[in-house]
This record gives sequence, C-alpha cells and structure tokens, in this order.
Amino acid sequence: MAANDALTDVAGLRVGHARVAGAAALTGTTVVLAPEGGVVAAVDVRGGGPATRETDALDPRNIVRRIDAVVLSGGSAFGLESAAGVMAWLEERGRGVRVGPDPAQVVPVVPAAGIFDLGRGGDWLIRPDAATGRAAVEAADATGSGAPVAEGGVGAGTGALVGPLKGGVGTASTVLASGITVAALVVANAAGSAVDPLTGVLYGRYFDGPVTYPRAEVHEAAQRRLAALREQAGPPPLNTTLAVVATDAGLDRPQAQKLAGTAHDGIARAVRPVHLLHDGDTVFALATGDRPLADDGPLALNEILAAGADVVTRAIVRAVLAAESVEGAGGMFPSYRELYGLDRPTGQRS
Repeated sequence: MAANDALTDVAGLRVGHARVAGAAALTGTTVVLAPEGGVVAAVDVRGGGPATRETDALDPRNIVRRIDAVVLSGGSAFGLESAAGVMAWLEERGRGVRVGPDPAQVVPVVPAAGIFDLGRGGDWLIRPDAATGRAAVEAADATGSGAPVAEGGVGAGTGALVGPLKGGVGTASTVLASGITVAALVVANAAGSAVDPLTGVLYGRYFDGPVTYPRAEVHEAAQRRLAALREQAGPPPLNTTLAVVATDAGLDRPQAQKLAGTAHDGIARAVRPVHLLHDGDTVFALATGDRPLADDGPLALNEILAAGADVVTRAIVRAVLAAESVEGAGGMFPSYRELYGLDRPTGQRS
C-alpha cells in the first residue's frame, strides 16, 4: 500500500472535487488533473447507457497521444458541460493539443463521463456546469503533490447511490514488487448492490483479507430496511459506476486500453449485477510513464492488470464505507455504516 492509499500516490496526479450549491442540490464534479505534458490515456465502456464525452479521442487508432485531465460528474449527460470549464482552465495555461503556430493555440482534450443523479436532491434542473468543472480543476491544482483525496459524498459522488444505499467516491492504491504504483479512484453509483444479502458483508470485502461478519440480528434488521427502501424506490434507477485507474508505468495506448478493460473486473467483484442497460459503467486508464515495464516481454503487463482490478474493488468498498446518510428526494438515503452500526474506518477521508 502506498502513502495515501489513493490515486494521488501515482506521482503527478491531483484530484479536486466541487459540489453544486443549494438546498435541493445533491450533485457535483470530480477532476483528475495530470501533470504538465499530460499522460497516456485509454477508456473502456461496458454499461449500456453511458454519458460520455471525448472517449473516441482515446481510441489508440486516433491522433490524440496524451491528455491533461479526466472529468467525472453528476448530472448525467447534462453534467458533461462541466468539462467545458476544465477545458477553459487548461487553455488559459496553454495546455492541450497544439493546433497552430502560436503556443496559445491549443485544444485541450478532456474526456468525461457522467453518473445519473438527476433530481436526487429534489430539483431535477440542478446539474453541474462549466463553473462546477472549473471549481473542481482549481481545487485539484491547489493541492500539493501526493495530497490525500476526500472520499464519500464529495464531488461526483455527492448524490451517488449503490442500490438504495448511499454511494460516493472511493480511492485505493498499491505498490508492486517492481516498485510500480497502481491506483484507482471510483464514483460508486450502481444500480446493483454492494452488499451480500446472505451475510451483510460488502462483496468487495471477500477479495481483501479476513472478513468480519455482522451479527445475525443486525443483518436481519438491515435487510428489512433495505427491502422497504427498494419497495419505495419503484422502477430500477438509472445509474453508473465510473473509475480512473492509473499507474506510473510506461504503458503505450493499447496497453492502457487493456488496463481499462481488465479494471472492470474490479467493479464486477464489488457490485452485482453490473454493466446493465441502465448503467453507464466506464473506466479510464492513465499512465504517467515514470517507470519502465520490466524487460521480460509482453507478460510484464500482467501484474499491473491484476493490480488495477484489485484497487478498483477496494476503492468501491472504501466509497461505500466512507458514505454518510443523506436526506434526498423522497426521503433518506442511508449509509452502509448506519445500517450496520459501524464507525468510520480509520484512514478514510471526507
């Protein structure tokens, strides 16, 4: 485990959150800001209802080589407007694809994806916009190198739900024996469940060391409340889990795309079911290239692929554990910790 157990353990990456203001607002934006010069990037979209922007630019067959930021936002497709504020901020600093003789003539490439949280706070018309995106990138820029990352109901996770439970932002990292760092940041907002109905254990916990099982009477009470919440919720919600998985390894774009694809396995371990038609599950992969891959052929990538899925699973667990119960449209969105009477885990940030 690296210093902060966070995405920012990949040197040079910074994370900023911004929340839309207002009593009836339950949405926001999160920006992952790359270091000067950008990073290699790729994407893999598995959900049947994605809200995305500039994902085609990340196809290895196309011209874009590096990007300067990734935007994760609430507001569904409307919230993709927040990327415009990030683009403007980057353009002012001359960061982007140079398209003219003047160094100021750049077009920043800012891939973005949105979760469905429309109306969660009570007002359907409240969504992140360009100003929200600008606030989030400014917050990222204001952090120091390797800064901790706030988790739970912040930024794009402000209005996130996992089934009927409160979701949010989570992050995790690991350092491999080779010295390469692999890390992830997720926005957990799934139509599926993160909780095993037989035991009350978060699914992702089964892949992360010894499991502590809730007492039977606590689990039974939690299941009764969850069943009541599902009845009140009506039709299945429109949701999405987003992730950014990053490494300091020197990956090319096809290798980064493979990392984005296998990282989806981390979502599938922690949420069931996933990748449904009303999900927009999307994973971005970033590679800073600070460390070379081991010189033992193409299989050197395998340990990074495995670690990418692992940190995504762990980040989803952290997102659910960091979430706080919140009043939303139609009632309370309870947290897992409230249902099961748990304290906030040490080391988690909000």
